[in-house]
Amino acid sequence: MLTPQHHFLNLARLMRPHQWVKNLFVFAGLLFSRQWTQLDTLASVCQLFIAFCLTSSSVYVLNDWLDRREDALNPKKSSRPLASGSVTGTQALALGLSCWIASLLIALEVSVLAVAMILFYNLINVAYSLRLKRVPVVDVFIIAIGFVIRLLAGTWAVGIGPTHWFLLTGFFLALSLAISKRRSEALMQTSQQRQVLSEYSVALLDTFLAIAVTATLMTYSLFATSAESIARHGQKLWMTVPIVVFALLRNLYQVHRGQAEDFAKDLLKDAWIVGSVIAWLLIFLIPSP
Repeated sequence: MLTPQHHFLNLARLMRPHQWVKNLFVFAGLLFSRQWTQLDTLASVCQLFIAFCLTSSSVYVLNDWLDRREDALNPKKSSRPLASGSVTGTQALALGLSCWIASLLIALEVSVLAVAMILFYNLINVAYSLRLKRVPVVDVFIIAIGFVIRLLAGTWAVGIGPTHWFLLTGFFLALSLAISKRRSEALMQTSQQRQVLSEYSVALLDTFLAIAVTATLMTYSLFATSAESIARHGQKLWMTVPIVVFALLRNLYQVHRGQAEDFAKDLLKDAWIVGSVIAWLLIFLIPSP
């Protein structure tokens, strides 16, 4: 019999808190606009981060509930709380609904536009869980769009105007990570693979990945060297381009080793990628002389 502590831990696992790192995208607009000293804006973005953590958890709960029987047959996923039976379907749905309602209430304190962003995020993710995750190309685009919604929530919803290069870079970076995930999954070659993987060949995914990474580098380079970026950040932002190139190439290396299936777990274990992020932040944040 499970103790209350174990039951709580299983409910927490169902929410997948390690995936909340993806919601840091909402802070990108605050970072690049250099408005982190404006306490009202900072507080609003922090609220949005919490709202997206809760609403993304509600999506994970729904997805696990829909896939519980299939996951029970998968050696890697059978230990998940719903697949293993340590959390009942009713308990899971109650948890997911509570997270979703709480996310909307928190977003409403920020703005009506923030609520609209949350609802749109929910809409595309429910569509993904029910059907679109089985449609080739559409599946990875839905994942990428989810990151763009986070970027928009952290900009438009709090009164920060994003640039087109900023949004394009975010989209192509997210698309690269989504394709990387599929490429790593394709290497597993198990009978419990995602249904959509039967539609992808490794060569096709490599082509997709090359296009997405190239687009990421191009749009980031244009963003870093744009007149608006130079006026706001000075000349130092272009110096981060080689760091971004290195991080993306290191990601490709990990992808071909099958180590990029879960961005929140796998890529952030790579010390070189983590070091690249730290180096980027140091260059970006340290004041110019």
